[in-house]
Amino acid sequence: MPIPGRMRDRILPDHKRRSLEDLQEDLDLSSGDSRAKQSAFWTMLTLSSVIAACGILTDSTATVIGAMIIAPLSTPIMGIALGAVQRRRSTALAFVALGGLLVLLIGAGASLVVPGTYDLLTDSQISSRTSPGLLDLIAALATGFAGAVALSRKDVAAVMPGVAIAISLVPPLVVTGVCAGQTSWWLALGALVLFVSNFLAMVFAGMVVFAALGYTRAAGRPERTGAPRRAYVMIGLLFTAVMLPLAANTATTLLLNAWTSRTWTAAESWLSKTPGAAVTGVDAQSRTFYIHVRSPGGLPPIDDLLHDLEGQLPDGVPVVVDATRGQQIVAGEVGG
Repeated sequence: MPIPGRMRDRILPDHKRRSLEDLQEDLDLSSGDSRAKQSAFWTMLTLSSVIAACGILTDSTATVIGAMIIAPLSTPIMGIALGAVQRRRSTALAFVALGGLLVLLIGAGASLVVPGTYDLLTDSQISSRTSPGLLDLIAALATGFAGAVALSRKDVAAVMPGVAIAISLVPPLVVTGVCAGQTSWWLALGALVLFVSNFLAMVFAGMVVFAALGYTRAAGRPERTGAPRRAYVMIGLLFTAVMLPLAANTATTLLLNAWTSRTWTAAESWLSKTPGAAVTGVDAQSRTFYIHVRSPGGLPPIDDLLHDLEGQLPDGVPVVVDATRGQQIVAGEVGG
């Protein structure tokens, strides 16, 4: 993926660019002192997974951030990107696959301390990683570009901890294991999709940066002409496959937020003539909208609420009013 030399020099001047040999040595866990590098990789990955599991189950953002800083998964992921643009085989994908399996097992083991009746979605560390959207993919892409550029330069190594924090690799895998251990398969799938999207975004961004900066020749080998089109096509297809459910989930979330806002407004209008009455919350569960209200006395006719909701929610949506002291009133279906 050639780019004009002047633009490339502005992004990464020659005197600041790391040699291909140095970059390959850092990203290839099977080259050089492979025993030491692999020992460090597995040790830090295990520790970061345990830290992430503790942070997730205690709902501690600071602890999860600590796990993200020391997690080493980004090294073989960028190794995949470098190997792809050089069209050479590497062991990076095996390290990512086996490392991901290790993190999943640690997460599943951590789920044993969670009571079966525990609501996983009350934990913000879990709920925030089980419903990814397009913004997560965009953030992962930007982080991948930042990480690849930082790895390629001699003078910006200080930004790597920030890159590690920005990209979520180990935490969503731990969440996948925890949710799978609790047999919450849909939540586990959502967290796994987040990891896969972040993984593909990092590989894609790394390939673009490494190819653009001229790292297309494997160290010690003659340069091979032509872009690694097959690798780009494969990554692009996988990228598209991940983007579709993320786009659908984003659209669903936006639509649900719009319906929730309209329901809140309609409920406030319904209570406007009742002194002291107020709407305290609106949420959707299993296609049913629950309207939480507080009222010192009685409530207006429930049919008036359904009438106010016509055109604000799709016809046929069940509505339940959760009144003071836990009293639930089944209002019926909108448009019914």
